Amino acid sequence: MFGLTGKRAIITGSTRGIGRAIAQALAAAGARVIISSEDGEDTARVAAGLGQTGIACDVSDDGALERLVDGALAALGGIDILVCNAGVTGQPGPFASLDMADYDRVMAINLRSQVKLCNLALPHIAEAGGGAAVLISSLSGLRGNGAINSYALTKAAIAQLARNLAVEWGPRGVCVNAVSPGFIATELSRPLMDDEAFMRRRMAMTPLRRPGLPEEVAGAVHFLVSAAGAFVTGHNLVVDGGTLISDGT
Repeated sequence: MFGLTGKRAIITGSTRGIGRAIAQALAAAGARVIISSEDGEDTARVAAGLGQTGIACDVSDDGALERLVDGALAALGGIDILVCNAGVTGQPGPFASLDMADYDRVMAINLRSQVKLCNLALPHIAEAGGGAAVLISSLSGLRGNGAINSYALTKAAIAQLARNLAVEWGPRGVCVNAVSPGFIATELSRPLMDDEAFMRRRMAMTPLRRPGLPEEVAGAVHFLVSAAGAFVTGHNLVVDGGTLISDGT
C-alpha cells in the first residue's frame, strides 16, 4: 500500500528540511524524484547524494516553473506526484506595519507558485492515469498570529487551494491534499529552538511536548501520495503534535 515503485515525483524546496525529508522518503519507497530549489549548486549536490535528478527552479519565475515541468517530463517520462513545498516566511510583524513589497514576494513564492505549478503539472498527472499532489500549508494558517502575517495568509489560502483543486481534478483521478506542519525541528527553526523561553511556552501548548521531526511530516506526505491514501482528497492533514487542539494545560 505504501510502495511507490515506478512513480515519478516533483518536489519543490527539496534540498533541506521538510522538503529533503519528503524526497528521501519517496525515493526510499521506490519513486524517481526531481530534486529542486532555487540554488543550482545545492540542487545538484542533494540530487547526486540521493541518486536522483536535480532541476534548479526559482518558483517565483513562471518560466522557471515551466522549465521544471518540461525537465521532469524529459527526465522521467511523465509525472505521477507533485509536492509543492517551497516557501518563505517573510518579514515578521503586524499587518499595521506590513511592507507591501515583502507581502508581494511572500505571496508570489508561497501561493502564486503553487497555483501556477499545479496548473502546469496536474494535467500530466491526469494523463498518466491519475496520481496525487500535496501542497504544504502550515498550522499558522489555522490559528491567529500577531507576527507571521503574510506567511499565515498564504498558508490558509494553500489549504483552500487544495480543496478547490481536489474538486476540479478528482474526476480525472488526481487527489489533491494539504499538509499543515506545526513546529518542526529544522535548520530554519534553530534560532527558536535555542530560545528557552519560547520553547517553554510553545511546548506547553503541544500535548506531545516536543517539536516534530521532518521525517514525521514526510511520513504524512508519503501516505497521501501512496495507494494507502488514494481515497483521501481535499483534506488538510495537520502534523503538529496536537498544538491545534490543545488548551495549553
